[in-house]
Amino acid sequence: MKFKRLIVGALALGLTLGATGCGGTRGGEAADNAGADNSGALIGIAMPTKTSERWIKDGTAIQASLEKLGYKTTLEYADDKIPQQVQQVSNMITKGAKVLIIASIDGTALSDQLDDAAKAGIKVIAYDRLINGNANVDYYTTFDNEKVGVDQATSLLTGLGILDAAGKETGKTGPFNVELFAGSPDDNNATFFYNGAMKTLQKFIDNGTVVVKSGQTGFTQIATLRWDPATAQKRMQNLIASTYSAGGAKVDGILSPYDGISIGIISALESSGYASDTLPIITGQDAEAASVKSIIAGQQYSTIYKDTRQLGDQAVTMADDLLNGKTPEVNDTTSYNNKVKVVPTFLLQPSVITKDNYQKELIDSGYYTAADLK
Repeated sequence: MKFKRLIVGALALGLTLGATGCGGTRGGEAADNAGADNSGALIGIAMPTKTSERWIKDGTAIQASLEKLGYKTTLEYADDKIPQQVQQVSNMITKGAKVLIIASIDGTALSDQLDDAAKAGIKVIAYDRLINGNANVDYYTTFDNEKVGVDQATSLLTGLGILDAAGKETGKTGPFNVELFAGSPDDNNATFFYNGAMKTLQKFIDNGTVVVKSGQTGFTQIATLRWDPATAQKRMQNLIASTYSAGGAKVDGILSPYDGISIGIISALESSGYASDTLPIITGQDAEAASVKSIIAGQQYSTIYKDTRQLGDQAVTMADDLLNGKTPEVNDTTSYNNKVKVVPTFLLQPSVITKDNYQKELIDSGYYTAADLK
């Protein structure tokens, strides 16, 4: 048995080195239990919260797809409480899960659980949010997070008229007053969004077309812990009071990384006297129904649509492959370093939603019904 394990380990190591060396579409190692009968195996699904509708949809869709394949599942939501998620993942390990699909609250808080999972031969798939600081993250599936930031910034510039619909500069020089918001500092994705956005905006900040009147441009200055709408609303209120209360200065645009944050920002603006039909250009992410309705009403300008049906399907396919002795497909083996290793990743592509294309992208595709957005 020891000799057999050495052979399997050597073969798996060879596959890993081969995939990394040639940059192919396979990454990581095959399931340790290749050839075992894992029909009806238990798969744990750990989601961060129910406060965002997208996590509810993600969790229930993944659960349904796995159960359709004959697997048992346990689905838990952690109410954005790190100790609660730690305990939930520990319970999944104790119950004998064979694979864990984890959308973490804090990407550094699960190291002990990941170590326990590895000792038990349990494979770990990081879902949408990278888990940091531990080598026992086997795979990661997400959207191209830097591109999300690029798309958010580009749509902001388009809404302001600095860029046209094709992304070309129009010659407008402003200056346009813009304020920046970022996501939660404990979510690895937030820095990718920020970096992509700033890479796009920096030229226009440097040449004075875009003016961040508050001076707050650093990630730690503009981060929003737990992506909390109330925190964003309070910060926006403070920005208006401290930076825009004198001389009739107005905010022309706001880079928002998430729809919930956008809703909080809009509430702050309206309570400060901004009319709902003359709000600044405001971005977002996740195409949540409330924000799509806001886009239709002409309040929020744009959101980033990430078809989480595709993301859930990819996580299900990865789990199924692992339990059937296959090496899951990946398409990125360089970008996502979790401070210990580069995690083999399957990236999906986001798209920008505005009032002009929501019908085609969201309703015609079946993501929402027309009734959902009334």
